Amino acid sequence: MTSQTTDRPPASAILVGVDLGLPHFDRELHELGELAQTAGLAPVARVTCKRQAPDAKLFIGSGKADEIKALAEELGATEILFDQALSPGQQRNLEKHLDRPVNDRTLLILEIFAQRARSHEGKLQVELARLQYVSTRLVRRWSHLERQTGGAGVRGGPGEKQIELDRRMIGDAIKRTRERLQKVKRQRSTQRRQRERRGAFNISLVGYTNAGKSTLFNALVKARAYAADQLFATLDTTTRQLFLADEDYEEGVAPGRSVSLSDTVGFIRDLPHGLIDAFRATLQEAADADLLLHVVDAANPNHPEQVEEVQRVLHEIGAAEVPQVIVFNKVDALAPGQQPRAESDTFELEGRRFPRVFASAKTGAGLAELRRVLAREVLRRDKPAEGESAGLHETAA
Repeated sequence: MTSQTTDRPPASAILVGVDLGLPHFDRELHELGELAQTAGLAPVARVTCKRQAPDAKLFIGSGKADEIKALAEELGATEILFDQALSPGQQRNLEKHLDRPVNDRTLLILEIFAQRARSHEGKLQVELARLQYVSTRLVRRWSHLERQTGGAGVRGGPGEKQIELDRRMIGDAIKRTRERLQKVKRQRSTQRRQRERRGAFNISLVGYTNAGKSTLFNALVKARAYAADQLFATLDTTTRQLFLADEDYEEGVAPGRSVSLSDTVGFIRDLPHGLIDAFRATLQEAADADLLLHVVDAANPNHPEQVEEVQRVLHEIGAAEVPQVIVFNKVDALAPGQQPRAESDTFELEGRRFPRVFASAKTGAGLAELRRVLAREVLRRDKPAEGESAGLHETAA
């Protein structure tokens, strides 16, 4: 993939989306455009089409491929980006037909993750996902190495194909990276057990990418975690202590105490399975939490679909049953007629009702109420009361 450099303008890309009749099709390719810009590419055109099923050879069919090729030549586009995942064969055929690099949403996300990973664990996770992706593309990327080479002094049968050597080398690299990640995972498990022995209450921030998780994290714990208005601004888990003071508890029923607050990587639609697998150690923070702080971008018109996607990933990593507090963030960006009437209420999600707080991490609105709600949930865990199931786990009528 071509990335932006400081010496020349960013490479230009045409964005392509195919409506296959699935729900939540992004007709404006807004999210793909944000991903492209985050990766350092400049979208110059957006092309969408509708098909009952992908074309086996070119995904979009030869007619639409010819149209995109003419558009790319007219605009001088250097790359074509698809909003859907392409098979290795489709990717190879499209590149040959369009005479320029063709990449899909999966590789675009991998590129961003590779740029943003900072910690040792994060880099290992990205490397594992990249190796798994590349291993399925060897037939395309290394087709010029298909020749057979016989070993020195070997008489008779053909030597091992270069592509088979490449596959074995990548297989070995995947095995080594997995072993290193397992070591990191064991270290994280040891740290979690130590927190459990100390009686720590663990809260993990989860949410769709760019919902404002890191900004909220910084506002709550006065940390300096990187936060920006872009997709995947942070990838590595950051954990800090959040002190809930006496005044955060209603009527002073409990003394102040500290809880552990972790900021995790944001979720996104069609997150590559390789990345979910690779980031399982990091996402384990969410699965092992006592409480999830589910941050929603209230100003995004697609936030219901984003909430569904977050829930899907939580199911996949085994965190769907962890109690939640829903934070509708960025209320400062809502129009006057859309402003909430109260600072908090309840929100129905998958047949259960959860506490919901309306807040703005940017302006600080609603943060005091959020601290009170968190304190109430900590107290609920510390001092289980009768009818607890009517709280976070209440079944919606």
